[in-house]
Amino acid sequence: MTNAGAHIHQPRSDAMDMSGTRPIDPAAGIPPTSSAATADGTPAAPFDPAGSRSLSTARWALALALFLVLSFGLAWLVAAPLWVDGGLANPLAPQLAVAMMLTPTIAVAVVVATVDRGRKPLRRLGLWPLTPAPRFIGYCAIALFGTIAFVFAALPVGALLGVYPADFVTFSGFRELIEQSFARAGITGDAAALPAPIALLVAAQFLNVLIGALINTLPALGEELGWRGWLLPHLLRLGLVPALLLSGLIWGLWHAPLILLGYNYPGAPGWLALLLMVGVCTVSGAVFGWLRLRSESVWPAAIAHGTFNAAAGLSIVFVARGHEVDTVHAGILGWSGWLVPLVLVIVLAATGQFRPSAAWAERAGRSRMFAG
Repeated sequence: MTNAGAHIHQPRSDAMDMSGTRPIDPAAGIPPTSSAATADGTPAAPFDPAGSRSLSTARWALALALFLVLSFGLAWLVAAPLWVDGGLANPLAPQLAVAMMLTPTIAVAVVVATVDRGRKPLRRLGLWPLTPAPRFIGYCAIALFGTIAFVFAALPVGALLGVYPADFVTFSGFRELIEQSFARAGITGDAAALPAPIALLVAAQFLNVLIGALINTLPALGEELGWRGWLLPHLLRLGLVPALLLSGLIWGLWHAPLILLGYNYPGAPGWLALLLMVGVCTVSGAVFGWLRLRSESVWPAAIAHGTFNAAAGLSIVFVARGHEVDTVHAGILGWSGWLVPLVLVIVLAATGQFRPSAAWAERAGRSRMFAG
């Protein structure tokens, strides 16, 4: 999760599957264990979106180990020039950060081509098909607008907790930021007057977030094919909760080559910065995982990831004049910001919304992995 500028839907008791074809019964809760039988009395096949249960334990572990070695190793290899020369001040840092986002996809490609081979890899990774269209479009919209909503919601939460010095009325910090940019450009006098009312300029930032989200989706897909496309379904063999926690932990630690250089948490000790990154990746990754499981597609997760990166910078728009944003404590990256996606995950779990879509579950059967 590299920031370019980072969750949504309140479940209803009468919620409909996004395909619009069948109601979801919230009372059904988590699917029954694998002892459930089909209509003819035979045991139901385990729910296995990634085909991981068709692998022996040894091959399953080998596939996981190979993915981790490649994704982490390639990430460090791509970031190596930053460690050799200049850190984040290296002029190639932005390009290398984007290149690093592609390493999980490279790792998945190798794993799927060698150890974890199976039929229909595009379907298994959630790349295709993009149907049913109503469900796919619905979850993409939730990913886009819902992520903006919960990233923004982290700001008033931080303000209420006293860790984010906010100005939601006069936008004094944003005004100061514009004035400083004019001064650096040598613009003074009447020319330095704001080109539009400050409220309009603030509103324009949300438009920038939408544009940035669309641009960020493709590089974010480079990560998401790894984390939610392959890793999360692969780990479901261990149970839903372990899969969500482990995939979040792995995702957070993968950022180490940049985080230890001061990325996202400048000034924080490396160990603390990495711990914080693991935290935000775990809670946010659970939301992205919900999108993956419910939509049967990796695209909503990629859109949410790209939107997260685009929207994370909103914290500097609403900060009060004379203050800086301490990302250890404030914004979606800080501990106070985690509360919003955490509450969302609790609501989704309590209402049984982490079940896979009805169509997906019917194709693969149901398993005790969702009892985890």
